[in-house]
Amino acid sequence: MDRDSELDFRDFVLVAYQGLTRTAYLLCGDRHEAEDLVQTALARASLAWHRLDAAPDAYVRKILVNVFRSSRRRRWRQEIPVQAVPDRGLADAASTMDDRDVLRRALAELPPRQRAAVVLRFYEDLSEHQTAALLGCSVGTVKSLTSRGLQRLRRDLPAEKTHAQPAEVDR
Repeated sequence: MDRDSELDFRDFVLVAYQGLTRTAYLLCGDRHEAEDLVQTALARASLAWHRLDAAPDAYVRKILVNVFRSSRRRRWRQEIPVQAVPDRGLADAASTMDDRDVLRRALAELPPRQRAAVVLRFYEDLSEHQTAALLGCSVGTVKSLTSRGLQRLRRDLPAEKTHAQPAEVDR
């Protein structure tokens, strides 16, 4: 990589790293794994940096999604089932943090492609066409993945968080 390309790549990383890490976190649900995914995606992008056009964001985001999907195929998640979930003592946490945790857990339950479609469409605010290009599928598949993902989130999230059920009124 020549000096100008190296500086361009460095500037890109400084600007995009935080957003890529947030996206990766929403995809995988673990901060450390998200950082690893971003590092891997940026390492792969650096190899092709000299070939990229003026807008490398979509290319790097596509690499990130592909790295995430590959990580889910090849590795055991190292989760061990237990009889009862241990109390973590988070009763005093702010409701905003609770909401984020509930959403993160619900996202983690989605299959990787559905999770990627939901995160790209609603967190990254990409169009169906952009999401389809990143996932390497058709727009119809994106619509289907998003619809199924949202349906499952609505089913799994508490009704008061999704506003899916109208409140009952005493008369």
